[in-house]
Amino acid sequence: MKAVELIDMRRHRGQHPRLGAVDVVPFVPIANCTIDTCTELTRSFGEKFSETCGVPVYLYAESASAPERRDIDWIREGEFEGLEARISKHNRKPDFGPARVHPTTGASITGARKVMVGFNVNLASRDLDVGRKIARSLHEKKGGLVGVRAMAADVPQMGLIQIGMSIYDHTKTPLYRIYELLKLEAQRHNVAIVSSEFNGMAPLDAVLDIANYCLRLTNLNDDRIIETAVCKKLQAE
Repeated sequence: MKAVELIDMRRHRGQHPRLGAVDVVPFVPIANCTIDTCTELTRSFGEKFSETCGVPVYLYAESASAPERRDIDWIREGEFEGLEARISKHNRKPDFGPARVHPTTGASITGARKVMVGFNVNLASRDLDVGRKIARSLHEKKGGLVGVRAMAADVPQMGLIQIGMSIYDHTKTPLYRIYELLKLEAQRHNVAIVSSEFNGMAPLDAVLDIANYCLRLTNLNDDRIIETAVCKKLQAE
């Protein structure tokens, strides 16, 4: 594993919470696969990775071995720097591998989960405190929206604050609802929105939700997307 070979977490600094060099390896059912199959794969991967590289591995989400371990934030608590003091405690021992920190790689997390939408919004501000207040209003565990995790980060090369979000169930909390709340909170703090972006790939139905909402459409679904309709026809033939 190149990450284990090349990355030294003792020298790593960043703004996003992390437990190790190979921080999280999710298994997501996209097509012709079930969440149960992904759960089996995570267990095979976790066991093999820990045996091969000597890295402790935690299972989360649908693969979790205990209710609290479903929450990746619970596993990441204290991050890499605090891992050594926690990993040997009874309720904090990894699911696979040694109950000790890999000296340079830390620990890893794997689990089966639904498709997650990564969504970032850039604000015309350098005030990180304001960004954190806005992120807090969106974050589920801090009184925000269901299935949303949000954090604020300073992006000096762009000269702005970014609200980074992970949306774990866009069918329960669509992106347009998240964006509208974020706009309200930004206005409350007199901060303008510069741009937004998907972090990674986005599922088509999440994008269709936005189009239906913004354009007040009543009949847009994946069958009315040319590329999707053509692909379905070709598969049927």
